[in-house]
Formats: sequence, structure tokens, C-alpha cells
Amino acid sequence: MASTNSNPHTNDFQHVAFLVVDMINDFSFKDGDQLYKHTLPVAKNIANLKKRAKKLDIPVLYVNDNYGRWQSDFPGIVNEMRRTERGSKIIDLIEPDDDDYFVLKPQYSAFYMTPLELLLDYLNVKSLIIAGIAGNMCVHFTANDAYMRHYNLYIPSDCTASNSKFENEQALHLMEQVLKAETIVSTDLDLKKI
Repeated sequence: MASTNSNPHTNDFQHVAFLVVDMINDFSFKDGDQLYKHTLPVAKNIANLKKRAKKLDIPVLYVNDNYGRWQSDFPGIVNEMRRTERGSKIIDLIEPDDDDYFVLKPQYSAFYMTPLELLLDYLNVKSLIIAGIAGNMCVHFTANDAYMRHYNLYIPSDCTASNSKFENEQALHLMEQVLKAETIVSTDLDLKKI
């Protein structure tokens, strides 16, 4: 029976969404050098996972800091970060597509004071794949809030980065143990079974 839903993401995988957290970034902050060196290889993994998700028509949502620029918008932030050397290298790998969604956030969690929950309800999402930076900050805060809202969580271990490998591993361990997140590497994540 044909669906009458006007949602463009009407398929068997409609209940899944892929969140890309804070990857549109210029890394011009304290410890930005450390985070950037761990982020570049992660961006390649995120790009590959995004391609797989798009083939299944899984919606991709970019959730990004607004960097205190309250008069900006997501395309403006992408263009601004593209003008920086580090930002452009990341954007070249994971550039948002026209059919991707975006949410600007003022704090660590993607849920705090944003319309993310409304968007996920609209998309009928029950499971979230979360990737991005920093694993021990914004990804972790977002995962906490998602867990409290009863989403099933998938946080591929090779798709998050923190200032150090140790800090990232600690965050992943905590999200796996406390938030019941699946933290296998992205290449082992079977998107058809989520």
C-alpha cells in the first residue's frame, strides 16, 4: 500500500537517523590542534558511513554549534568554516547535501534548546547513529539526552574523536556501559539491521 506521508524519507529504514555533531568547525580554540589531528581520520570514516546511510535513504542531520553567532545560519557557518584551512579539509570530506537536515545548537547537547526532538518525531526516528566531535563532550552530552528520550543508540567508535585517544575511549566505554550504546566500528555496523 502506498504511503501518503509527505516525508521524503519513507522507507524501511525510516526509524533511523544519522547525526553528525560539530564537524563543521575551524578548530581555532584551545586544544584545537589536538582535536583536529584526531578528527581528520574520523571525518573519512564519517564520510564513508554517510554514503552507506544515504544509499538506504537514512536521513542525515548535521547538528552544529552556532559559535555564539546568533545572526548566522547553517549555510553561513559552512561557508565561513570553508574559508579556513582545517575547516575546508573536513568539509571537503563530509559536505552537507541539499537533502540533509541541519540544527544549530547553543550548548553541548544537540537536544538542549533546539528543535531536534521535533524533527526526529517528524522523521519517526527511534534509533540514532551519532558521530562527530568531541566524543567526551558534545557527542556524549547528546547521547545522554537521547538515552533519556529512549532512543536506541549507535555510536561507531571510529566516527568520534576527542582531544586524546584515551579520553575518547573513556567516553565510548561510558556510553556503552551506561547508555547501552552500540560502539562497534562503522564498517561492522549493519545499517539494515538497526
